Amino acid sequence: MSETARIADQLRRAFSGEAWHGDSLLEILNGVAAAQAAARPVKHAHSIWELVLHVTAWDSAVRRRMAGEAVALSDEQNFPSVMDSSEGAWRRAVENAQRVHNELVEAVVAFPDERLSDRVPGKLNEPDWYNFYYMLHGVVQHELYHAGQIALLKKAG
Repeated sequence: MSETARIADQLRRAFSGEAWHGDSLLEILNGVAAAQAAARPVKHAHSIWELVLHVTAWDSAVRRRMAGEAVALSDEQNFPSVMDSSEGAWRRAVENAQRVHNELVEAVVAFPDERLSDRVPGKLNEPDWYNFYYMLHGVVQHELYHAGQIALLKKAG
């Protein structure tokens, strides 16, 4: 198995299931309705919905960087606002997160191992270790970090 296939497997497990640590992000989101997703049970914290949009934004940014684009997210792109808090909008947000995540996993599977040590586009001022290997492991960690936050918000709500 190639290194990128291993990374893609970890990314898939963190997001959609069969993770060693416990529930994946999608498993945690199971049963969350729009009202709970939009709620703020912890003062000054992001909502579940905002975190899902944030994870989606970074999955997209990482995929675009892998395609050669130098991507920097604005504050609004980093944590998009929830404009419509209906059940349909929540369902679409989760479906979009799944679609974008699946596109990222496919891109990681197709990414050549030989390029893992290449510098990420737009990261010329970062340390030498800011390469694709670092970024791809980082996006796995990012999924898990926010899945943990969402789990706590779900329990608090």
